[in-house]
Amino acid sequence: MSIDSSSDEVRSRATGAILRRAILSWQTAVTLIITLVLFFGVQITNIPFWQQWFWLVLGAIAEAAFIVSNLSDPEAASQAIASEFESKYDLRAIKSPVARQRLQSALEYRRNMLNLVKRHKGAMRLSLQQTVDDINDWIGHMYDLALHIDAFDNNELVERDRRMVPQQLEKARIRYEREKDPAVRTELENQIRQLEQQLANLEATVNSVKRAEIQLESTLSSLGTIYAQMSLLGTKEVDSSRAQRLRLEIQDEVSSLQDTIEAMAEVQSQQLTLR
Repeated sequence: MSIDSSSDEVRSRATGAILRRAILSWQTAVTLIITLVLFFGVQITNIPFWQQWFWLVLGAIAEAAFIVSNLSDPEAASQAIASEFESKYDLRAIKSPVARQRLQSALEYRRNMLNLVKRHKGAMRLSLQQTVDDINDWIGHMYDLALHIDAFDNNELVERDRRMVPQQLEKARIRYEREKDPAVRTELENQIRQLEQQLANLEATVNSVKRAEIQLESTLSSLGTIYAQMSLLGTKEVDSSRAQRLRLEIQDEVSSLQDTIEAMAEVQSQQLTLR
């Protein structure tokens, strides 16, 4: 799923959440009760054209106006989008306590950024909201990276191979040195090459996880820096080079995260191919 379609999905779900919240609210219940009381209990006889079902129409108009006011309320929309965004990421699915803490902190930064957005109006508010939208992509990549780290950390086959392959390689080399038969030596050469390749892939796996963990930590630090820079932006700086650089930094960080995820997926693919 593309970044734009993911954002559209969150906004669509947020709109549905606002609609459900409005329909199930106490205001809707009061409107319904009053409408029914008027429909069944109040007879208007001094207006010639009045029909009893007009009460139902008026109640429906009042409810529609209430729903529209909720849908058009930027504060309600912002809260709903924030709630729907965070519901996409189940931190309980992250097994690594360190990675989970990094993501919790990232979401906390995002909530504080949304509070910064609320303090501004007009063009500045729109600019900061666009920055938060970029941060959404950033956090999404952090979540994917944490899942990749979990996939390696919980891979029992990798752990087993890390113990067994060096021993197998050493035994194959010793046997090759002692073997006299040319055909057997050829088979042992092939085995040694395969074990060496497997060992190299295992080392690449371990190194990729280490790099991912370091990047997850540095990304969180960068997120804190972005938050600090956002808090310093003034209303006259909405079109300034500082605001533009801010978004470029975020885009670079997202690109770097994506590269790391793809590199880890490539290492994992090589492991599966070798098996």
